[in-house]
Amino acid sequence: MSKPRVAIFDFACCEGCQLQIVNLEEELLDLISLVQPVAWREAMSESSDEYDIAIVEGSITRPEDEERVKEIRDRAGILIALGACATIGGINKLKNNFDLDEVKRYVYGKDAEMPHLNTAMTKAVDEVVKVDYKVHGCPINRSEFTYIVRCIALGKEPVIPNYPVCVECKKRENVCRFEYGEICLGPITRAGCNAPCPSAGFWCYGCRGCVDDPNVNAAKDIMEKYGKTVEDLMQKMALFGSGQKTEARE
Repeated sequence: MSKPRVAIFDFACCEGCQLQIVNLEEELLDLISLVQPVAWREAMSESSDEYDIAIVEGSITRPEDEERVKEIRDRAGILIALGACATIGGINKLKNNFDLDEVKRYVYGKDAEMPHLNTAMTKAVDEVVKVDYKVHGCPINRSEFTYIVRCIALGKEPVIPNYPVCVECKKRENVCRFEYGEICLGPITRAGCNAPCPSAGFWCYGCRGCVDDPNVNAAKDIMEKYGKTVEDLMQKMALFGSGQKTEARE
């Protein structure tokens, strides 16, 4: 049986998630025993338009990018969104909170109107095309990436956590960041990363996006307990949460 052909593409991103794949080192060789890379600009010179699995890093920020990702989707049997920029729009989606012409002038100055600097509202990949699987995070968790690719290659369905980072934090016996007077997004953020930020002394930034049904009312209770406001929480969510739905439960 032939190995699935894999192509990796990038859009608006820092390509840090692809670097995480390169950082697999010897484990990458094990992964290649299951799949065949046929296009990957960051790691190989060869390129092919014939692939079974497309892995897309980056958010969609230009009309021409929408057309390109649609073409990729048409060619791929399976499409995987890689990293926060692809799965939820990432930090790039912050610009959607401002006038786009103003954003261009602020970033590019006198060159803002040059055609190649054209921009549009930032979209996650699944706001443009169907996404079959998501590898969350900024950057991705290498173990989760290999797990998902292995499952797909072997015809199994990967199980992605749909509970909050707080669960993993408690398993690691971390002191809650709220106890340090900080605002942490762990109560509403999807687990699967093994809580590296709280474990290293930082609050959760929410880079994996919200769980499917975030218990915002419970988050409000936590905020009240520690003397914080919903506005404080929303300010923290702005970094990775622009455009995510977190309506309170009735």
